[in-house]
Amino acid sequence: MGERQFVESVWYGDDRLSRTLRAALRPLEGIFRAAVGTRGMLYDTGWLRTSPTAIPAISIGNVTVGGTGKTPIAAWVARELAARGARPAIVLRGYGDDEPLVHSLLNPAVPVVTGADRVQAIETAAARGATVAVLDDAFQHRRARRAADIVLVSADRWRGEAHLLPAGPFREPLGALRRATMIIVTRKTASDAVVDAVHAAIARVAPGVPRVGVRLALEQLVRADDASQVRPLSALAGASVAAVLSIADPRSFVRQLESTGARVRPVIFPDHHHFSAADVSRVVRSLTAGEWPVCTLKDAVKLAPEWPRLAPPLWYVSQQVMVERGVGGLERLLDDVMRMRSGTPPTAG
Repeated sequence: MGERQFVESVWYGDDRLSRTLRAALRPLEGIFRAAVGTRGMLYDTGWLRTSPTAIPAISIGNVTVGGTGKTPIAAWVARELAARGARPAIVLRGYGDDEPLVHSLLNPAVPVVTGADRVQAIETAAARGATVAVLDDAFQHRRARRAADIVLVSADRWRGEAHLLPAGPFREPLGALRRATMIIVTRKTASDAVVDAVHAAIARVAPGVPRVGVRLALEQLVRADDASQVRPLSALAGASVAAVLSIADPRSFVRQLESTGARVRPVIFPDHHHFSAADVSRVVRSLTAGEWPVCTLKDAVKLAPEWPRLAPPLWYVSQQVMVERGVGGLERLLDDVMRMRSGTPPTAG
């Protein structure tokens, strides 16, 4: 078991060992909670100042470590703003080299700006002609003032508990959701009952914040070395698939592939893994006759440059964002951001 898999088993496992380890980490969780609380209080009371931005900014973030769908939602928001006449830019820290590449492929006309200093990065985006910045993963980056904070909560990773690091995946207590402008509950394979439970839990801690439900659905197969070649997901029915993944929530993606009728063999690497030629060679050698190598776009941008020409073709699965509930509220929020961009006050309510 790799380091990441071990950590996830501690955070999400329901066996005796996982529960024991979580309990042993509670003192460190308490220290982290105190540090997070102190930082939040300093911002809330004005001791730590927020900085105005050159153009309106809308943040797509979360309160947990990875796996909520920030990248596809941020890309979708950028497209929606562009459709309304804005000139959006994606602004992100650039922690992994995969995320800027993914955004560039999802929205080729939208500039991508990376930088740890989000205020400076937004200024750079404005200098490049952007009229609104979409911040990918910035809920905890409170220094940059924003027009709206959209916070994502994954129903697929919901366990009914909100343990902070290192005992659990939460960066902030669930009550931090009260800072949000809107909360989006995302799901890939979670049941309606689980989604409803997440909405109910959030409503208790952040009753005044509007909520939206979004499904991150698989769309079609795209050949990694030639995006003009696409196949329907039905092509996987009955097929053997090697799912090559270095994402935060590989299990949900595997379940999505299995729902197509495929027989899936997971080949999992740590999140944001940089694939070497040796990694790719091992994956290719492990393929059995007729097995499809399949990944996400996030992995394809790193795997494709190393993928051997004579190996079976590598395919990635494109995603689509499907708003299942609260579409009107989400549209009003985007319209309000457009009004802020033009200097017009947002609508009430």
